[in-house]
Amino acid sequence: MKDFGRSAMTLVVSVAVLAGLCPAASGQTLQASTKAVKESSSRRGETTKTNQPAKAANSSAAASVEADFDVYRIGIEDELQISVWREPELSVSVVVRPDGKITMPLLNDIAVVGLRTDELQSVLTERLKSVVNEPQVTIIVRQIHSRKVYLFGEVARPGTFTLNTKKSVLELLAEGGGFTPFASRDSVYILRRTKEGKQVRLPFNYKKALTGHSENLLLLPGDVVVVR
Repeated sequence: MKDFGRSAMTLVVSVAVLAGLCPAASGQTLQASTKAVKESSSRRGETTKTNQPAKAANSSAAASVEADFDVYRIGIEDELQISVWREPELSVSVVVRPDGKITMPLLNDIAVVGLRTDELQSVLTERLKSVVNEPQVTIIVRQIHSRKVYLFGEVARPGTFTLNTKKSVLELLAEGGGFTPFASRDSVYILRRTKEGKQVRLPFNYKKALTGHSENLLLLPGDVVVVR
């Protein structure tokens, strides 16, 4: 902004000098220069406005990721305690199987992966109505083993990492021991599965994130971070 102000001032001064040398053209020249300064200022303002929607979109995307992270959904290997009031024979501790199901007395197999606990509670309540009068179901998550992220490529310790708390890409890279000497820090990306089941590739600018000039992306369960 200071450079722009200095350039505009130089233009006006130059016009004033020319006006003294050639009075006949001074009026037209001064009007033209003033118009040029206004147009340049207008373009600068339009550029700032153009950047605002992009910043708003990035903020919205970050807020969406945080909201998705905060919603717990049942996953494979998670341990659940299911209690049915006054029905001890129906109250069980279960571990979600690799096929995404659990087994309940009288109900057999039930698909649970991807459900919130309140959704599973509703499913069990509805299915128990055929065998229990006014069933009241409580679900307690005893252990979470399904929330994981994966780090592959040119890092010191690639592998699987738990994600029971919020974690950024930079934090995962640090947990993985950092880059190897052969790593390309400009070729880091995240593979993420969308709610529609599609896999998307999200580029990650390591250098800018490290200096605070780019977003340090938060990870979601199932994310795969790749360093080439």
